[in-house]
Amino acid sequence: MDLQITVCLLFILFAGGHSFSCHQCSNTSSSCNQASQCPTGISNCLSATATGNTTVKVKSCAPASCPNGSVNLGIGRVSSVCCNTDLCNAQDAPDLSNITPNGKMCYYCDGQSCSNTVSCSGSEDRCFNATASMGGQSTVVKGCASKSICDTPNLIPTVGEVSCCEGNLCNSAQSVTRSFLLLGWSLLSFILLH
Repeated sequence: MDLQITVCLLFILFAGGHSFSCHQCSNTSSSCNQASQCPTGISNCLSATATGNTTVKVKSCAPASCPNGSVNLGIGRVSSVCCNTDLCNAQDAPDLSNITPNGKMCYYCDGQSCSNTVSCSGSEDRCFNATASMGGQSTVVKGCASKSICDTPNLIPTVGEVSCCEGNLCNSAQSVTRSFLLLGWSLLSFILLH
């Protein structure tokens, strides 16, 4: 009987004392495997790769709504992979800069206009329109996205009014005067801070 009680108490101690951990870092080098404990209630890990003029790799704890997929903003891309076991984000999210286009075309904004077109790649099977807000300014952002990104509500707090569609060039061209980099910065900030 004493052995059963001891085993039961040890099980409770080990189960209660275990906290969820993910690799956490943000850098432009190839090594990104520093392990850290996640806040209570977090049970997902994220690995993201953002490419543009430079490549940034991010690993962190992630909320429950963490999607697997990618976004192509025309002048840069972000891919994310989420998982739900301890330290499961050791691998980098794929760098999609050299992936073959999948035949889908969408409009994107470059800061001057939203009449540019971009070839979608991989799992990017939707076009999107979004409004991003930062520092009191609002801007229109367009591009390609994976269905899983479109299906995740409130993914980035500074981005509102997101709509996705399925046809080629279905996110219609419109002129924009504010900086496109606002959304890219918002997306990267969200990944870095969460």
